Amino acid sequence: MKLIILDRDGVINHDSDAYIKGPDEWRPIAGSLEAIARLSKAGYRVVVATNQSGVGRGLFNLATLASIHTKMHQAVTAAGGHLDAIFFCPHAADARCHCRKPEPGMLEEILRRFDVEAASVTTVGDSLRDLQAAAAIGSKPVLVLTGKGQKTMQAGGLPPQTLVRVDLAAVAAELAP
Repeated sequence: MKLIILDRDGVINHDSDAYIKGPDEWRPIAGSLEAIARLSKAGYRVVVATNQSGVGRGLFNLATLASIHTKMHQAVTAAGGHLDAIFFCPHAADARCHCRKPEPGMLEEILRRFDVEAASVTTVGDSLRDLQAAAAIGSKPVLVLTGKGQKTMQAGGLPPQTLVRVDLAAVAAELAP
């Protein structure tokens, strides 16, 4: 099975320092929906793994998060793609949970649920914590330069073997030529 794990904010949709707090604030990055469609059509299982501390901070509730994800699912489907699952950590950073990236718990759960070996999985993110979680489970980390990606690259300290690509469309073009 081919599996790819995508961070949400900054990879699929535009990010906001004020958080994406409702479906009206969710806007796809140009080419990201088509990239997911390309991966889906090439036989990839596409899974989203996203920290959503806005829930833990009380900025929005689980029903609102579900409506944001419904909008994302609908947009991906309209572009001809498919999301196989969305995993999220609702905890605030100070909760010290095992599921919040850079901790590997959320990604470990994805591997268990899909019964796949980490070494065969590509994990795409725009922040160091996405890449650290990918490295912790032994998947292939890819930094995209959308979202916080430029800042992440400039800050350095990327895990070994991290690939850098301009955006999700470039990743999809490489994995699903």
